[in-house]
Amino acid sequence: MSYERPDGHTFSLYLNGGAGTRRLDGSPAARGRPGALCIMPQGHSSEWEITDPFDFVHLYVSDDQMRRMFAETFDRDARLMVLAEATFADAPVLAHTLRQLTEAMLAGDHLLAEEAMTQTINNFFVDSRYGGMRPCAISGGLAPHVRRRILEYIEAHLDETIRLQDLAAIGQLSAFHFQRMFRASHGVSPHGWVAHRRVERAKSMLRGTDPIAQIASACGFSSQSHMTRAFKSGTGVTPSAYRQRQ
Repeated sequence: MSYERPDGHTFSLYLNGGAGTRRLDGSPAARGRPGALCIMPQGHSSEWEITDPFDFVHLYVSDDQMRRMFAETFDRDARLMVLAEATFADAPVLAHTLRQLTEAMLAGDHLLAEEAMTQTINNFFVDSRYGGMRPCAISGGLAPHVRRRILEYIEAHLDETIRLQDLAAIGQLSAFHFQRMFRASHGVSPHGWVAHRRVERAKSMLRGTDPIAQIASACGFSSQSHMTRAFKSGTGVTPSAYRQRQ
């Protein structure tokens, strides 16, 4: 098959399988494998032979978004951004965040997926093979009035999809800087805080008689099974078991 990416950049991670995949216009001996990373910059084209099934994830990022994140995170002119092509590279840190992204999307957890995407792009730029950049230093955390506004926003929107960009906009920060400063202020990531508040609201509602599926929706979980996983992770028991103890 032919792959062409005239617009935007692609990060590709092999999740399972891949031994039957090789790039025809690259090294003929190199083949895919779990954990292998491919980077296909804007304008990239390549030819591939695929003989066996495999699982992979593609993260597509527009050139404008990549350059904006580069400029915001490293305080550098976006014209200095360079994306190197890579085929079947070993990049454990990047692989970890791309797996997180995949798991979060499959679970319907948009905030965690956005955090993983932002961290993936940052990890790419700081990797010595792909730039070796250093993020500009940030001291302290969020200002008290900003912390208050963000927590009030979270409480008011727990039953909705909470986006990282919306939280960052309250503090007038880039998504990456917001993540760092939120963690400095609260000791956990934005996703960690939101997950905890949703579980706490669910605990309160489970003392009533509303169906668990209805509680899941009211607390912002994508499904009852999503709530069950998050609730058990946070409390050690399922929602049903928790209700029975009340």
